[in-house]
Amino acid sequence: MHEYSIVSALIDQCERHARENQANRVTRVAIKVGQLSGVEPALLETAFETFKQEGVCRDAVLEMQIQPLVIRCRECGHESVMETRQVICPHCNSRDTDVIDGEELLLMQLELET
Repeated sequence: MHEYSIVSALIDQCERHARENQANRVTRVAIKVGQLSGVEPALLETAFETFKQEGVCRDAVLEMQIQPLVIRCRECGHESVMETRQVICPHCNSRDTDVIDGEELLLMQLELET
């Protein structure tokens, strides 16, 4: 389960930001999880609750924004928010598309306490 290594890296990043800002605690961690990121949100949440037990994130709440897949068609130029993991343009059925959002896992915001 690669969610454990992802959470480990996320907590390391939170701890680094806390040190840089002379904070003693992280109270909220907001992340954006793309539909195509390869991360299972429920497993990520479980891993976060497991790994946060010690250190500056022990009291932190994890907030996840699930980002749907967004594609842009190179044929017709249309941008579409996809309900499924399909990358075929729903307007012209072209397969010549670019994914413009929904692949990343990003740390969006931290709330720190000194």
